Amino acid sequence: MKQNRKMLSRRKLLMLCFLLLAPSAAGKGQQAPLPGLATTGLGNECRQCRQIEAMAAGEFAESRVGSLTVGVVFGDELVWTKSYGNADPNRSLPANLDTVYRIGSITKMFTATMMEQLVEAGKVELNDPVEKYFPAVNRVPMRSKDDPPITLLQLATHTSGLSREPADTTTYVTGEPEVWKEILIASLPHVHYEFKPGKRFSYSNVGYAVLGAALEQAGGSPYLEYLPKHIFLPLGMTHTSLVLTPQVQSHLAKGYQTNLVGSASSAESDLENRTGRGYKVPNGAIYTTVGDLAKFASFLMGKGPADVLAPARLLLYEDQYVVSTGAPVHLKMTILGPALQVRGIDGYGLGIMSIRRPGYTATGHNGAVSGFSAGLYMNRAAGVAVIVLSSANGDGAVDVRDLALRALDDLSK
Repeated sequence: MKQNRKMLSRRKLLMLCFLLLAPSAAGKGQQAPLPGLATTGLGNECRQCRQIEAMAAGEFAESRVGSLTVGVVFGDELVWTKSYGNADPNRSLPANLDTVYRIGSITKMFTATMMEQLVEAGKVELNDPVEKYFPAVNRVPMRSKDDPPITLLQLATHTSGLSREPADTTTYVTGEPEVWKEILIASLPHVHYEFKPGKRFSYSNVGYAVLGAALEQAGGSPYLEYLPKHIFLPLGMTHTSLVLTPQVQSHLAKGYQTNLVGSASSAESDLENRTGRGYKVPNGAIYTTVGDLAKFASFLMGKGPADVLAPARLLLYEDQYVVSTGAPVHLKMTILGPALQVRGIDGYGLGIMSIRRPGYTATGHNGAVSGFSAGLYMNRAAGVAVIVLSSANGDGAVDVRDLALRALDDLSK
């Protein structure tokens, strides 16, 4: 019966997960600035974009591993993008606008969007106990009977108290996307509480998997079907998928793990692509392109279609439910914004980081999986975002988070 269910799910996925992943006409070779660049409000022919190009070229020149794609989003438009290196040296395939990358924990922002949609639909409330929708969460041991049950909001803001990963993590990070929830349930007896729910911030990958499982039940639709139907397709993200289809594979960059002595290997990344990520689907399974991620960035800045989530409601979610990521004594629910005083990851909201930068607050997320690293950061007040996608991860690879934030600093001056 389990095998039949798995086969049925695969057939559904083949229909839903973007079988028409075709190259765009603009994606041949290295990209010039996109049309409309000079009229976007970013300055005369985007002076900052030329600076960003030089910055990215310098960073990639030091690494020379895999490929790097950078994009600048202004309002509802990807106004500039440039790619460096080869997406797949074995096929002499240069990186370009159509190159597919894995984005790791940026997936968490999509899971949070799913939660916000279900709140708007009246199917969940943020303070609902997780066990209402996903009773298996009670397989996690060592929670005191006097402690309150964890809530959806606590999972989304990493204040649930759950450990970052289950013990013996490698046992539970292999398996095809269709069976991610079964793997998650098997892992829960090996998860533990690091503190009482609601006491402080502590980043938890397994917590976001639990959130995805609860939302799947509450929404009455499998996670693998919900995101394509309610987020990817309405936003026009036709080159984005949660599973490795043949179409995704044909444009996927080869990922490399690097180290300080200068070696780089694609073996680990290739294996992970073949065997799946186990329970790590709602917290890190998405494959996408710079063009598609630009559409999601525009949506997060309030420029997306209102039928996905009303812009005013989206911005309320992004601002209202933010916890300090500092010492436990500073834990609070607040609107951070101008109140932020220190640099670093100063706050975490519903799947989104808030980082104090010179004169503004950057919001977004970064992500890393075997062979890939990615960053998406926005200055919402200015309506501008930077995307950095790399097919290398590890010591000596481009620091995508740092590059994205420095580029955003330039665009925010």
